[in-house]
Amino acid sequence: MAVVFDGVAYGLQLGLLAVGLTMIYGLGGVLNLAHGQFAVLAAIAIAVLSDRLPTPAALVAGLAIAALAALATDATIMRAVYRLDGEARVLLSLLLTIGLAFVIDGLLIYNYPFTQLKLSVPGPAVDILGVPMRRGSLAASALALSALALLIVFLRYTRRGRAVRSVIQDEEGAQLCGIDPARVRTAVFALSGALAGLAAVAEGLTSSVSATDGTELTILALIVTVVGGLGSVAGALLAGLLLGLVYTMSQVYIGTYVTLVILLLTAMVTILIRPAGLLGRGV
Repeated sequence: MAVVFDGVAYGLQLGLLAVGLTMIYGLGGVLNLAHGQFAVLAAIAIAVLSDRLPTPAALVAGLAIAALAALATDATIMRAVYRLDGEARVLLSLLLTIGLAFVIDGLLIYNYPFTQLKLSVPGPAVDILGVPMRRGSLAASALALSALALLIVFLRYTRRGRAVRSVIQDEEGAQLCGIDPARVRTAVFALSGALAGLAAVAEGLTSSVSATDGTELTILALIVTVVGGLGSVAGALLAGLLLGLVYTMSQVYIGTYVTLVILLLTAMVTILIRPAGLLGRGV
């Protein structure tokens, strides 16, 4: 039972990490390979600012920095990407964002090689159905659940959220209704940066985030996004829970050295059965 709880907790973090990536793809048909680097940027900023500011202020500032970095990306290198269509758009987005990822990695590793975000929640373990759970793990789960719940409420019940959904479903139809897809993409790009930062905070509550973790986080987000279905927010959450359980159980019962292999095999089998992803729309 403890393994299941840990898997659910980790799966929620994976879902939170991937949801921003899948929204960007659904809106613009682009893949952001610097998504994990935005998460690490927020983590390092929080770690550095925590020495100068109260922790809540450092958290807000770190999330704002990640959101601004994503906003700057949309306003600069993504402009050229949006002028293309189809496979050319996807390919150019991959090339430009992987270059951006290398730049962010280099700057962070050069300037903050030993800095890491590790947040502690004091107090003894809490019994959940007879299973002792670390307070940090519970806090990370609560953070991920709250963020995902607020995102779902935003998308379903607010005017701006319905605009986002309409652009994802039919960009031309949304334009005919007076919605500017470019403005929606810009807003969601910034939101994706903040969500990546929140995922880094959740990771910091359970383990740690360092300057070298960006590529691994991007890979995990991509796996969850593809398994859940590109452009599907609910699919990202479902895939996160599934892969979180697989990841945790393989670590406990098989060993950490083959965990990523098992995760990739699970993703491969899922995609073979459901080529569009768990909740993705078929072509």
